[in-house]
Amino acid sequence: MRRYLRVVVLCLACGFCSLLYAFSQLAVSLEEGAGGVGGKPQAAAASWLGGDGRGAGRWVGSAGPAAHHGRRDRCKEFSLCYWNPYWMLPSDVCGMNCFWEAAFRYGVKMQPIERVHLAVVACGERLEETVTMLKSALIFSIKPLQFHIFAEDQLHDSFKGILDSWSFLQTFNYSLYPITFPSENAAEWKKLFKPCASQRLFLPLILKEVDSLLYVDTDILFLRPVDDIWSLLKKFNSTQIAAMAPEHEEPRIGWYNRFARHPYYGKTGVNSGVMLMNMTRMRRKYFKNDMTTVRLRWGDILMPLLKKYKLNITWGDQDLLNIIFFHNPESLFVFPCQWNYRPDHCIYGSNCQEAEEEGIFILHGNRGVYHDDKQPAFRAIYEALRNCSFEDDNIHSLLKPLELELQKTVHTYCGKIYKIFIKQLTKSIQDRYDRPPKERVNGEEKSGHTMSANVGAQCVSVGTVISLLNVTSSVLKQLPYCILICNKSRLNND
Repeated sequence: MRRYLRVVVLCLACGFCSLLYAFSQLAVSLEEGAGGVGGKPQAAAASWLGGDGRGAGRWVGSAGPAAHHGRRDRCKEFSLCYWNPYWMLPSDVCGMNCFWEAAFRYGVKMQPIERVHLAVVACGERLEETVTMLKSALIFSIKPLQFHIFAEDQLHDSFKGILDSWSFLQTFNYSLYPITFPSENAAEWKKLFKPCASQRLFLPLILKEVDSLLYVDTDILFLRPVDDIWSLLKKFNSTQIAAMAPEHEEPRIGWYNRFARHPYYGKTGVNSGVMLMNMTRMRRKYFKNDMTTVRLRWGDILMPLLKKYKLNITWGDQDLLNIIFFHNPESLFVFPCQWNYRPDHCIYGSNCQEAEEEGIFILHGNRGVYHDDKQPAFRAIYEALRNCSFEDDNIHSLLKPLELELQKTVHTYCGKIYKIFIKQLTKSIQDRYDRPPKERVNGEEKSGHTMSANVGAQCVSVGTVISLLNVTSSVLKQLPYCILICNKSRLNND
């Protein structure tokens, strides 16, 4: 009787293995049959871009483990295509415990770390100002950063030397690009406003492989994590492609509503010093305009706009953006003035209510106020961050001396409300440096060690392992198959 029972058990085991093999072959055939489906649509490229349309990066630097974009992650995403018998498992699949591996097949996927893409255009004597801006972004950032730096050729070596010296941070990568304009009108675009400022108009056409981007002027200082303004992308509705702040809060001192000789967005226009862009949508959209009844794409609308309005615009590329969004108001997300706080918000008295309540999130020192004595409160913030190093103690200790400097500026309108300059800065430093080992992720605190940017070298995080303890019954049904994988792994180790 026992012999018959053993034969039955053996037959059942063989039948089960045969079924697994059949399913694995079916999965492989399905994967091969779908291999050529679903190609990614190509973004529109301007005719002046050569090669693959991405622009030539003079230097591509890396600071951190995530710099090797071409390297394939060792840990594969476990999907149907890897339901193979143990002798057909790919060699680059992680040799993790089979129990966890089975759980991965039921929906636990390794998501790639999202990088915040930050772009800036630097020409002339803007090196120090740009470096200070990048430093302020790094001090508080949570997600890894990807810097896209467009600069004149003579500045590239300086940028490379400084950014390479920060490589110990392991929280950012950077790419350096030359200044690039359409060849037939390059000189006209370059001198449109400040040197190279209009380069920002062409970023969606140059950075074709970048989905979303935060563009900032060189005179920007981040007083809270870049991640927080990046999260505003999730608040875009289906028609919005970009986000900017109003040029003025108070129409009585507004420039556009008093002097502009061209269309502008809203009541007082918008300021382009801080511009958050969904560039995939920008490349795809057809824009309404006042030049033709036919809607035009981003790469086709810029030059006709310049030809029509070049004698009427004062602020160059910012005016062109105002014209575009005047005709396409549904495409713009407007964020509050505290995300782009300028001297105009306090020079004649405080007129940014959001900053009064929550503090300044991003400081914009336009009109050169970081380098003269007209607005000493702005200059005090700039010098504090310029002279700050990346050591935790140094960052924490800048608050008290900074507050003392700001107290010396109370003879100015901006200085009278100096507390809004350090309100959010103080909170950012406390969140980032005063409460280890907790971390902030998307504005929330989570316990645990700081997340490593090099997740590709890890098979599973501690949080994932804990979550897998609640494995479903459907996973348990795969344990016989999983045992085969474990046996193979054990044989290899032996």
